[in-house]
Amino acid sequence: MAEIELSVLGRQCLSRRIGDAETLRREVAAWTAARNAAAGTVTWQFAAEDARVKLRSLYPSNPD
Repeated sequence: MAEIELSVLGRQCLSRRIGDAETLRREVAAWTAARNAAAGTVTWQFAAEDARVKLRSLYPSNPD
C-alpha cells in the first residue's frame, strides 16, 4: 500500500518542478490532508493463497 501511495503522490503532487524545500513541504502536506480526507481504499485483486500460487518464488510454502 505504501508503494501505491508514493506512486499517487508522484503523479498528483510531484509531477512538476518545485523550487524550494519549504514549498515542497507545504505541497506534500496539502496533498496528504486532501488524500486523507478523501479516505481512499485499496481493493485487493486476490487473496494471499492466490498470491502464493501466482507468485510462487516470492511466497515460499511453509513445510508443515
